[in-house]
Amino acid sequence: MNTHSEKFELKARLELALAASEKASELIMLHYQSPELKVDRKSDDSPVTIADRGAEEILREEITLAFPEDSIMGEELPPVEGTNEFKWILDPIDGTKPYTQGVPLFGTLMGLEENGKLVLGVCRFPALNEVVYAIKGEGAWWKIRDQEPRRARVSDKSQLSEAVFCTTTMTRWETIGKQKSYEYLCRNSYLARGWGDCYGHMLVATGRAEVMVDPTLSPWDAAALLPILEEAGGHWIDFDGNPSIYTGNGLAVNAALKDEVLKIIAQ
Repeated sequence: MNTHSEKFELKARLELALAASEKASELIMLHYQSPELKVDRKSDDSPVTIADRGAEEILREEITLAFPEDSIMGEELPPVEGTNEFKWILDPIDGTKPYTQGVPLFGTLMGLEENGKLVLGVCRFPALNEVVYAIKGEGAWWKIRDQEPRRARVSDKSQLSEAVFCTTTMTRWETIGKQKSYEYLCRNSYLARGWGDCYGHMLVATGRAEVMVDPTLSPWDAAALLPILEEAGGHWIDFDGNPSIYTGNGLAVNAALKDEVLKIIAQ
């Protein structure tokens, strides 16, 4: 595929992802903060709701209608094998626990691989009416409500003492033997907060935080994040410093602090 046709293919899929995630948001918000919302438990004891399943169904329907040859992998439903080089990786509600608690820091994630490389990411926050998105080579963008999209850029802060550090969960650091790393980051950062899941990663992508670490995650938690962070001038990497979504952990970090944070986590 030449560069021009590749860009056309990606831009068409970005338009689809933005529209599909907005449509899914309508369903998600119908159930948000509803006293009737029922929370089920999956086999791994993680929560799931009618909104998770329904939103993923909407995303899949929109993708299949527009690009029937694309593959699809999602958190809630079985994979679909396509016939071309594109593969969608979906998380209809990243942050189901905050969602079921009525906390607005959850997002709908749509990542796209082309021949195994992530080239597109959309992270929409239904309760905040914000979306951050990127395609390879076109920069990252942040749209707030009805405002014009603005460039999403990581900060240039180079001192941990000036940095905001976020994480999704504290207990899993101990589970994976990284409690000392967690405590060091907490003690030596300017501010340590549990603004977790995709929201924390997008804080880094938009320059409002410098470090966000997920001790454990799945590919659908990360697929949308990697291209956004890279296009915002930062990094989305695993604990070994590799830009991979398949190794079970990951972090978003600005360019200036990448090496220092990896050394801390390696302790």
